[in-house]
Amino acid sequence: MSEMFDAVDALVASRSPLPSAEERKRLRVAHGLTLDDVAGALHVRRATVSAWESAKKPTEPRGSEREAYARLLKQLAELYPAPVPATFTGAPAPAEAPTLSTGPAPEAAVMTATENTQTPAPAPAAAASAAAPRPAPTTRPTSSTSRRPGAKKAAPAGTLAGGADPRFENGPLAVVDVEDGKVLAYCTGGLVLDVPAKSLPSLVDWTLKEAKLGQPKLSGPGRPADPLIVLTEAACERYGLPVSLTEEEKHAGRIPESHKVIKQLTRAEWKLTKRGFGPWARIYRPAKGSDRQCVQLCIPSWNALDPRFWDDAAQLPPAELARVLGLYASRVMTPRGSTAVTSLELMTALHPPTHAVRDEETGVLRQAETKTPGSLGTDPVDCAPCEAPDGHPVLNVLELPRFHVRGPAEKLFEEAYDWARPMTDAECTLRHLVGLDVNMAFAAGANGLTVGLGEPTHVKNPVFDPKLPGSWLVDLSHVDLSKVKVGKEWVELDGSLLPSPFTQKGDRPTGPAWYATPTVAYAAELGYDVAPTEAWVRYDNGRYLDGWYSRLRDAYLATMADLGVDADLSPADFLTAMDGYKERDPELTIVITAIKATVKGGIGKLRERPRGEGWRPGEPWRALSRPTWRPDIRAAVISRTRINLHRKIVKHAAFTGQYPIAILSDCVVYAAGGPSPLDFLPYRDGKPLPGGFKLGINPGLVKHEGTQSVLWGEEVRERFDAPALNLARSIKDGTVTDVDNGE
Repeated sequence: MSEMFDAVDALVASRSPLPSAEERKRLRVAHGLTLDDVAGALHVRRATVSAWESAKKPTEPRGSEREAYARLLKQLAELYPAPVPATFTGAPAPAEAPTLSTGPAPEAAVMTATENTQTPAPAPAAAASAAAPRPAPTTRPTSSTSRRPGAKKAAPAGTLAGGADPRFENGPLAVVDVEDGKVLAYCTGGLVLDVPAKSLPSLVDWTLKEAKLGQPKLSGPGRPADPLIVLTEAACERYGLPVSLTEEEKHAGRIPESHKVIKQLTRAEWKLTKRGFGPWARIYRPAKGSDRQCVQLCIPSWNALDPRFWDDAAQLPPAELARVLGLYASRVMTPRGSTAVTSLELMTALHPPTHAVRDEETGVLRQAETKTPGSLGTDPVDCAPCEAPDGHPVLNVLELPRFHVRGPAEKLFEEAYDWARPMTDAECTLRHLVGLDVNMAFAAGANGLTVGLGEPTHVKNPVFDPKLPGSWLVDLSHVDLSKVKVGKEWVELDGSLLPSPFTQKGDRPTGPAWYATPTVAYAAELGYDVAPTEAWVRYDNGRYLDGWYSRLRDAYLATMADLGVDADLSPADFLTAMDGYKERDPELTIVITAIKATVKGGIGKLRERPRGEGWRPGEPWRALSRPTWRPDIRAAVISRTRINLHRKIVKHAAFTGQYPIAILSDCVVYAAGGPSPLDFLPYRDGKPLPGGFKLGINPGLVKHEGTQSVLWGEEVRERFDAPALNLARSIKDGTVTDVDNGE
């Protein structure tokens, strides 16, 4: 009888309910687990776990594997409950892409309809998981003359929005403007609210109590995003703020503490963060339990929307600005400052440093005493001496001579390429110089990268481990690019026409130097032995940037799809779609610029340098107090990005005999017989060279950066008397300045 019962139990377990594939992945990532972690625990292959999480066509575990997998997911679901409860079924659940709509919520649509105003009509979602319904350009307000004559008051608390979170049913943000003496709040989706607030403190109160603005949390242990209020010039005047900052205030990054508006906030018991009242001001009251009261302000006329990262967003009318910022918020996150600051906030939001646990005795939720697995924690960690930039306090113990300049054997130099060489006689006979640009190169470099999460450990004479993140002191001067391993075969190349993969300028190393793990691993991949003499490694590690990459990738692909550039286009159709895509919807182009700036700014912010503040070498600066000040992670991402590009260059050279003449960061230039990338990229039946350059919009694939004539290139180099002038810097539009020659 017992055997019969065991058989029944096994039969039931073989049909243990499982959540959707998307929810499976969310739970794993929320707990900081890798595919390898789960595969090891369940005694299956990594590819098997990946197939269980496949959004397109997930496979289903069977037997004891299914029972164990269901048990794991159930425990993770208790730790990281989903904002919307996942549907468990005995059979595979259909994967549903999250809808991050830029259109109005149902009740918002009713509001705008009663005012005889057209509302955006949603289009089918893009293939990317973060794709949002695309509003038709002809149905949104296009100028100040199309604004609504009357605006609705904020809906009373408790009204529902067809399943939407009632706390945030009016969207993540609002642009506050004054028209005909009336204060209006332009929200996403075309919704306009009437603002009764007469002062800035009352505007903050209204935002938290009536506006119903904000954004749900991005991960289980995280917290919802604070509402964002954008103040136009007219709104600044209405609430007693200067329309623009004085030179002194610009230098300080804030208005003085004696300003009357700050006194109003103080009397109303509101507080400001340490950075004060600047272009991105955060106004709050200390949290009481789970009750968080905080509003983020953005003031475009104070240069909050830097044109380097937001193009001309600051000049847009309120409705259009709400559309741009709202789309960015729905696909990336609600801005919390510059794109670089927002990028770090996104990393933290996806991997919150702390989480709640239930007290076994009282049953009350409290903050865990240990950091959330997979996060960087709440406390900053010191970098290794070789990873420290000049002036870092960790270098004080080395007692270096004054004005000492550290070389590669003392300091980690992992930077993007800035390399060029003279053209050969054969290349000069060709007619064109064609530039290729790697899409979202640094995001692609972060994808799947294992980085350190904790403190470094110093090791002498270590055995190199390509899976262990860290910095390694090793001599790679023996690596000869004239003969390298491509796959499993040795190939001979013209090493004089290739940059070294180990240095920014492409020079061959002359002795021992510090390198990040991806660089040393690539030397071994090329077929050469590596023997480090010293290392700083991080045994506490994980794929911290995977969620950050996925979020930004999906945002980029969805927005490019809205502009008519889809991920599944043929090479020729892709080049056609990319031609003039920026003119199709200039506002979406602003979002693309901001997404790209979020990638690069976040990587750069990981090693933020002192910004004035009376800093002196050897003293700590403000950024060092952040857990996200991690120069080792920045170095690893840049290392992998540079190596990814070099690997493509080597495979292309081995197959075609063509070599680059210039590389600048993520742009590479080739001499070609025709003006198009298809004139020299080795496509066969529409298929690219495996491991080489492939045209497409996905991160890591390439697009056409620009084409100039070989004659133009030679004239430029002759004019500046620089045979190795980096033409990649000017290949896009042909504009060359003295800066290009280092003058």
